[in-house]
Amino acid sequence: MGRPPPIPLLLLLLLILTNAAAFTPADNYLINCGSPDSTPLDDGRAFKSDPQSSPYLSTDEDILASLPNISSPSLYATARIFHHLSMYRFLISNPGLHWIRLHFYPLPHPTYNLTSATFTVTTDDTVLLHGFSAATSKTIIKEYLINATSDKLTLKFSPMKNSAAFINAIELVSAPDDLIPDTTASVSPAGELSGVSKHSLEVSYRLNVGGPLVTPKNDTLSRTWLPSDAYLALPEGARNVSVPTDMITYPMGGATPLTAPYSVYATADQMADSSTADPNFNLTWKMSVDPSFSYLIRLHFCDIVSKGLNELYFNVYINGITGAANLDLSALTSGLAIPYYKDFVLNASAITNGSVVVQVGPTSNVISALPNAILNGLEVMKMSNSAGSLDGLFSADGKKHGQSSVMRVAAGVGLALGAVASLLLLFASLRWCRKPRGYEKQKTFSSWLLPLNSSQCSFMSSKSKSTTFSTISGGLNQLGRFFSLNELKEATKNFDEKSVVGVGGFGKVYLGEIDGGATKLAIKRGNPSSAQGINEFQTEIQLLSKLRHRHLVSLIGYCDEQSEMILVYEYMSNGPLRDHLYGPAALPPLTWRQRLEGGAGPGAAARAGESGGVGEAAAREGGDGEDRGSGDCGDDWEGLADQVCGDGGEVSCGVWGGPAVDGGCAVEY
Repeated sequence: MGRPPPIPLLLLLLLILTNAAAFTPADNYLINCGSPDSTPLDDGRAFKSDPQSSPYLSTDEDILASLPNISSPSLYATARIFHHLSMYRFLISNPGLHWIRLHFYPLPHPTYNLTSATFTVTTDDTVLLHGFSAATSKTIIKEYLINATSDKLTLKFSPMKNSAAFINAIELVSAPDDLIPDTTASVSPAGELSGVSKHSLEVSYRLNVGGPLVTPKNDTLSRTWLPSDAYLALPEGARNVSVPTDMITYPMGGATPLTAPYSVYATADQMADSSTADPNFNLTWKMSVDPSFSYLIRLHFCDIVSKGLNELYFNVYINGITGAANLDLSALTSGLAIPYYKDFVLNASAITNGSVVVQVGPTSNVISALPNAILNGLEVMKMSNSAGSLDGLFSADGKKHGQSSVMRVAAGVGLALGAVASLLLLFASLRWCRKPRGYEKQKTFSSWLLPLNSSQCSFMSSKSKSTTFSTISGGLNQLGRFFSLNELKEATKNFDEKSVVGVGGFGKVYLGEIDGGATKLAIKRGNPSSAQGINEFQTEIQLLSKLRHRHLVSLIGYCDEQSEMILVYEYMSNGPLRDHLYGPAALPPLTWRQRLEGGAGPGAAARAGESGGVGEAAAREGGDGEDRGSGDCGDDWEGLADQVCGDGGEVSCGVWGGPAVDGGCAVEY
């Protein structure tokens, strides 16, 4: 039987534990903004009144809001409102870690709507809130842990344009310098991360896992610990466990009552009874976060479930990544019911779906008394980014720092899409302003996309039959008028067979009338079963749009609506040139002079067309007053192609409805 420890040693141990449990902050600024009187709270703290805190405030405004008939002390019954930049300046007697807690509750005011108030809150070098709005009927507490490096600290409230800022209460309190380590484990990438204590932190979540609400009255640093049930993914898979707080023994070194109070380590969630269908599952807590920031995650453990040492082994996972394997708390603390905590840094790149997911589950490769895993407490703290901000990319001096590569790529893609959309809108507007006649009736895409202006017309050939041209560049005047299918049906009495004035391999030619019968047309309608298609259709329009002569029939327009290929010409009542050359004896023969003029003139025009020129349109009257044209336009062009082109040449005379014949002679011949 060993000797009991001497009395002085016990007193020294008791003194160490007492000092660890008690912390007296060097700086302790508590302000109830807008309150005419100081406000004592049930946790023993007293908040100064607004007049008492006036030496700290720098503003040219005195706008207050309050709720009437408040019987009990409250931090949310009054508020101070700022319409312009205002600030609180505090003297720091002991530089180092400090808590900043900001209390918000939008009170009614006759002039300012605090629920829509938008503003920014910064310290000298850290952005706490940017574009913040308390659009809620609940109280909001924003809690930060910052490193005050000088003997002064400024808290600035900056309203957005045409808005206001407000604050109900402020806490600026010293924190233990060893509360946050400088080096901790990194989850992704795995390893050690230094410089953690230089980051400003925002408390996103602080949970008493498996236990009740812990208020500032029951916490050594006036913190609030919320119950974890709302964040447990599978509540039926967990079971609460608790022990009396006097069973908890803090170690010499490591966790202290300042790390977390007794009430946190005396409660836990463990896995449900082993009689569950699958005992080898993970207890999971899921919390929503801003995925553009990294997070410091602190897990609190205390083995209050084991009966002996080395019975409990489990793994810890952070966002699906193993943070700790085969964790044996009794081996780490050399006992049971001894608090232990472990920190992890989760990089923003490892955050998916905007969530931090913490899991604990039994180890499969270690034989233990019973598969189990526990968690006593959980803290998730946002870490300031490279801009020194905890809310966005703006730094305290108002400058915007660089975005991530993903965001830059997304911004570039968005800008490019916006530019393309603008060009398409401009293109559509120009086309609408210069839309062809009859667009409202025919509604075909190809006619609407006819070019605005060009010196000449050209078609890129396509081997497929289509209702639209492959590529069109030219002027509307050069292509002529677009006729809707309904217009041509009306002109030909729905393509009545009695209106047919000619037939060829391409299809039929109909006599049509428009303008109440004042104008007669020769309407060539393509046969869908014909071997000739879009190429020939385009070729004839191309040729006739360039070729103009008084002895050649003129192209008036076309129709490509509803898969139709229709060309519209002037109607020549005196019949085709062929009839005057070889036709019935009743027709008077042409003199040689007339024949020469009728062939040489159009031939010269055709030659000019080959070289890129365009023949000038002139009167259609011949020298003898007789029309030299065609009622059946296809017959006319077939005859012209046969007469002016021989075999084996370089000139392609393939037109729609006429044979494609290679000619080697001059077209004037």
